Amino acid sequence: MKNKREIISIIIPCYNEEKNIIDILLKVNLVKLNNIKKEIIVIDDCSKDKSLKILKKNKKLYSILITHKKNLGKGASIKSALKKASGDFIIIQDADLEYNPNEYKILLDYLINNNCDVVYGTRFQDKKYNQGYLVNRLANYFLTFLFNFRTKSKLTDINTCYKLFKKEVLKDLDLKENRFGLDQEITLKITKKNMKIEEVPITYKPRSKKEGKKINIKDGIRAIYCLFKYY
Repeated sequence: MKNKREIISIIIPCYNEEKNIIDILLKVNLVKLNNIKKEIIVIDDCSKDKSLKILKKNKKLYSILITHKKNLGKGASIKSALKKASGDFIIIQDADLEYNPNEYKILLDYLINNNCDVVYGTRFQDKKYNQGYLVNRLANYFLTFLFNFRTKSKLTDINTCYKLFKKEVLKDLDLKENRFGLDQEITLKITKKNMKIEEVPITYKPRSKKEGKKINIKDGIRAIYCLFKYY
């Protein structure tokens, strides 16, 4: 009897990404993961552009499409996808082309070979990689420092998009945050369950506000609040 083929659920929140959504889906589809099957879950978070129309015309590029009737936020999109995800592994992929799907294998290999439960792709561990704009970088440093201070951890990038989990890790976390505060909430709740988060370096190609980056100062304030609320 053949062993059951493992599945990785790739969660792609989408809000006003008409320029990028097909590109990122093509890149994800082209990724080779040995014997691991891909389940691609796209969540259209009530886009105001042509994102949803484009997605409906390209059904072969994903496994599941979830649509929100109003804009709820990235965190809400991830929570919606988690209810549908059937994978043995789960990873989050932004639709904005800042992260390279070919690096899934780096995270998966580390998780499997080291028998760990959670692996984050860090943008800041290896200085040869592009680390992003100064303001965003400083905000990430501060939030990560605050997290480490509160939890006595040694992480370098708690706000990275690339978070890879074994499915069991996300059970019973009871996630609440609907926007970018989910990064802090999920990382704190995993840490409180005494699960160690490993990190591996990844590449990063940041985009500007003009190019469509959506995180703002209110999200930064909420992130600080979350570090205290969920500790």
